[in-house]
Amino acid sequence: MKKSGFQRSDRVAEQVRRDLAELIRSELKDPRVGMISLTGVELTPDYAHAKVYFTTLNADQVPAIQQGLKRASGFLRRELGKRIHIHTLPELHFIHDVSVARGADLTDLINKAAAISDQTPEE
Repeated sequence: MKKSGFQRSDRVAEQVRRDLAELIRSELKDPRVGMISLTGVELTPDYAHAKVYFTTLNADQVPAIQQGLKRASGFLRRELGKRIHIHTLPELHFIHDVSVARGADLTDLINKAAAISDQTPEE
């Protein structure tokens, strides 16, 4: 039997990401957690744990943001349970996603290399 594009765990992970983003935006009152974006959620096969990846524009505030998210994880888990009805509600682990910053750094390097290439005369 051929598998379809998305499995149930992928759909549940995406629903967890959407609901957590909404909860953080509208319900979370911790001043340490400001403007963040949730970039992805990875669930274990038994849904016991969820790695929640986030990014922020304030790179110097990452430790404080991570601490605020860790402290609010119980509240977020409880509120998530009111929105999503699955047999096991995952324990939330928040991880800073450095891929966005790394991508921006690579873009800067490419732009600098292109600018240097444009300045050198061609033989």
